[in-house]
Amino acid sequence: MPLRSDWSEALCPIGRSLDVLGDPWVLLIVRDVLHGRGRFEALREGLQISEAVLSRRLHAMVEAGLLERVNYQDGARTRQKYAGTEAAADLLPILQQLALWGEKHTEMPAAGGHMAMIHEDCGEETTHGEVCSSCGQTLVAEAMTWVKPWKNVRVTLGPVGSLV
Repeated sequence: MPLRSDWSEALCPIGRSLDVLGDPWVLLIVRDVLHGRGRFEALREGLQISEAVLSRRLHAMVEAGLLERVNYQDGARTRQKYAGTEAAADLLPILQQLALWGEKHTEMPAAGGHMAMIHEDCGEETTHGEVCSSCGQTLVAEAMTWVKPWKNVRVTLGPVGSLV
């Protein structure tokens, strides 16, 4: 018995979108790939996901056009890594709105802290997911830095297809 319905042929675009994005792992994997962590082991360790589950999700995401496999050199050896496609980059506003929604509507754990999303083109924190609330520019991954105090890091996102 399938875990959920197949909405790939739905007339409603929300249903078709959820057919691709409805699994929470998908958005978490896209988030990590946009952060430049496209190697299988980096994804597995960062997400604390089993190899089998990650492998199935990555295969489905490549099939759906969210990710692409890209060769890179590891010394003399050629390996593959996952990079975001334009479809993955188009999820940036959704990911940022989810972060804003989560900060507003969920209780922050004791070890947490405010995740600032800095638009590097103007240097200001934005409070919107798609357009900078300070300068009005459309937000793109390569111009965004996420400040994560619970990890004590500032992560600048990478452009589509990047091997950061």
